[in-house]
Amino acid sequence: MPAPHIDSAEQALIERLRAGDKAACALCVELHANGLYRLALRMMRNEHEAEDIVQEALLSAFRAIQSFDGRSSLKTWLYRIAYNAALMRIRRMEPLTVPVDEPSDDDTAVQPVELRDWCCLPEQEYESAAARAELDRAIAELAPRLREVFVLRELEELSTGETAQTLGVSEAVVKVRLHRARLWLRERLAGYFSEFAQSRN
Repeated sequence: MPAPHIDSAEQALIERLRAGDKAACALCVELHANGLYRLALRMMRNEHEAEDIVQEALLSAFRAIQSFDGRSSLKTWLYRIAYNAALMRIRRMEPLTVPVDEPSDDDTAVQPVELRDWCCLPEQEYESAAARAELDRAIAELAPRLREVFVLRELEELSTGETAQTLGVSEAVVKVRLHRARLWLRERLAGYFSEFAQSRN
């Protein structure tokens, strides 16, 4: 019987992976490589590094598939492996220091004061290449812990629980970080989208 987080199709895929089925490995890559790459790229901000992370994560997963216990979905497990691989690479590349703007996870930090309303921008304009590029720049400027949560929850559409499992934090921490990320992005993008909307009138 599949574990609570795994449906029968995924359980069948896992069993094939455990049996060393090359077609199953290819299917796993097809299903998950793009998402893993997006996460790695957001963390590393380098395409070559991101590609290396994806390859490393998938190889590690295939080698460790016998130890996969099903307490999370296969997708969450793979994201966790990729996240850890990226984190280890970042730590080797950078000093182990905490940026001065890195937020705490309590709910007492000062919140953004300017929250202008850009919610009424037409969806088709928001989906323009220029708007997406501006959003990408803003996401890249998020503090790392906020960016990780925002990418997993909003862009990769993991649940709060899956995000918590991937990052190794509590669901409460995920909610706080996501709330802060949304507020920061709203403030960061308010001026751009206000001007963008006015230019369309």
